[in-house]
Amino acid sequence: MTPEVAVVRLPAGEGLPLPAYMSRGAAGADVVAAVDDDLVLAPGERAVVPTGFALEVPPGYEVQVRPRSGLAAKHGITCLNSPGTIDSDYRGPVGVVLVNLGSEPFVVRRGERIAQLIVAPVVQAAFREVEALASSLRGQGGFGSTGT
Repeated sequence: MTPEVAVVRLPAGEGLPLPAYMSRGAAGADVVAAVDDDLVLAPGERAVVPTGFALEVPPGYEVQVRPRSGLAAKHGITCLNSPGTIDSDYRGPVGVVLVNLGSEPFVVRRGERIAQLIVAPVVQAAFREVEALASSLRGQGGFGSTGT
């Protein structure tokens, strides 16, 4: 069964495309910037870029906000807090936190594709406090403990 995500176009999104899959096999639906004027991201700078819509995600799902690989590879533009999560009970405007990790300023223009949305099932776990954890082969080995 295909989940249905309701989309409300906000005034900032007038005239812009709603999230859309750009190919038959695309996992992510591209979203565009709903800025009024060009937004210049200097190297190291970040900004929340509006998309011009709000979502109603069905219970049992989340929408993940992920970077676009072309922007990352060509310009060093990526999403902070990636993947970001839009919870099923959030109804506010969707924004994308972009950061410029490149060496040159990057201009975000109205209607430019800036991120992609992935609809994914969610399982809520039951957390319970215990006195000790079961042992494992890895144990308490932290970052990099299994090799590079």
